[in-house]
Parts: sequence; structure tokens; C-alpha cells
Amino acid sequence: MSVHSALQELARYRSQNKRASQETLEKGILVLKKNGHKKMGDESWDLLEQLALAAIDVGRLDVADQCLKQLSDKFPQSPRVDCLRGIRMEASAPPEDALRYYDELLEADAINVAIWKRKIVLLRRTGQVEKAVVELSQYLDTFYTDVEGWLELADIYASCNQYEYSLQALSHTLLLVPQNPVYVLQSAETAYTAGDLPLSLKMFLTVVDMSDNDDSGSFAESTPLGITVRAWYGVKLCTDRMSRDARVATMSASSTLPPKDIDLVNELATERLRVAYSSAGQKGDMACGRDVVFRWVACP
Repeated sequence: MSVHSALQELARYRSQNKRASQETLEKGILVLKKNGHKKMGDESWDLLEQLALAAIDVGRLDVADQCLKQLSDKFPQSPRVDCLRGIRMEASAPPEDALRYYDELLEADAINVAIWKRKIVLLRRTGQVEKAVVELSQYLDTFYTDVEGWLELADIYASCNQYEYSLQALSHTLLLVPQNPVYVLQSAETAYTAGDLPLSLKMFLTVVDMSDNDDSGSFAESTPLGITVRAWYGVKLCTDRMSRDARVATMSASSTLPPKDIDLVNELATERLRVAYSSAGQKGDMACGRDVVFRWVACP
């Protein structure tokens, strides 16, 4: 491969935010050997950062150190290079050393977002979950609008089976990004696991309303696809349980009221799933699970 082709590929990875560590390393080493990055102007620094991360991923710390040296010489006081240096330290030094390094940087700049996030990630990865939660909570008090931070907090709580707290974290995500059906779906599934079926059902139906963009004009003629099918699965699961046990329809920590006629909603979910899989012959892989789904929705 020529240096020009390698540079084009690396630029494409960056534009697509694609990690592709092994491929990046191979192409990046070719560029470094030929000094191709020196002809790129300011873009060369992005390439060196990209290559350093890829080299750390695959254990080529010598290449990472080579990139870091060039970046440090050019940007000696850069918070971005400091963060990269910390990631390099995580790859070979004890976690305590990396945490100490991050603490020193945060003492100098208490709102260094990149370093704060790296510290939280390292705490979680080393099993210090309680400290990670404390740090992340303090971070979100400072940077409330960080959606990724709220999703991380929700994921930490869910991994500890604390689904009520996970749902609370997701509620902040929905305040910040109310138009994203993926986050609503995640909240619905978390509410289901937490045992709040009325809230879960409400949110699954919200996902259907947000994602069913069929323009055929008639709801009866539309075919659920993608995330809408998953939401109808959730509706079916919720209404099945509520129909079998009326008590779960009133057990809502959020005080959410269930629909007046759960059986009708259940019939609608059954019909929508049948339509989704009946049309699967024209839509692709969904045809593989058709018989299983039909047997399941037919169960009383």
C-alpha cells in the first residue's frame, strides 16, 4: 500500500470515528516510516493521536511512545496530550499510579473533563465501583448536560442490579434528549426489570409512537420495523404479565396508571408482531424467527 492510500484510509477512519486499531497501526507505521505525516500540516497531530491510541490498544507501546514524544514536544501543556499520556500509563503502570497522575492533573485543573472521565473509567475498570459512582455523581453535578455521563451512571447501577437508581439516571437523559427513542426504549426495559410495569408499558408505547414513521396512511397496513418491533415485544410482555396478575398493574413506584383495557393493548401488540413477522419474507432476517414468535404470541 502506498503512503497516500494509507493516509486516505486513516483519514476515513477518523471521519467515521472508527477505531480499527490493528488496521490503523499497520497503516500508521507505514506512514511514520516514510515520514508521510510531516507533509500533512496540522492534520499530522490528529494522525499521531489516532496512531498512539491504536498502538496502545494492540500493545505496541513503543509506537505509542514515539507518537507521544512528538505530540508532547509540540503541545507541552495540552490537556489532550495529558489524557493520552494517562491512557499510556494505564497500559503498563499499576492503576494506582495512573489514578495518582489523574488526581495531580485535577488538582491543577478541577474541571478538566477528559481527565475526570478517564479517572472514572479507571475506577470502574479496577472494581472500585462505589468510588466511580461518587466521582461520576460529582462530575454530573458540574456538567449536568453530559448525556454520556448519565448513561454511564445508569449502566453502573444496572450492572449492580440497582435498577431503580439506573432508571433515575436515565430520567435525566430523557430530560436532556427527549427526542431519542433509543433512550426511551432503554428506560422502558430498565423499568420492566425494576418491576414498574405500568411505567414500562407507557414508555414502550411512547417508543412505538416515536419510531413508527410509516407513511402508508393506514396504521393497519403499516409494518413495524427495527426498534418499533422491539417496543412491541415490550408491550406484549408487560400486558401478558398484567393480564395474568392484576396486582402488578398497581405496583408502580412511579405511581403510573395502567391503560384502562390491558387486554385490548395486548391484542394490538400481538397483531403488530404478527404483521412484523408475516412481512418478514420481504424484509430479510426476521423470517428466521417467524415460527417461534407465532407460537409465543399464540400462548394464552
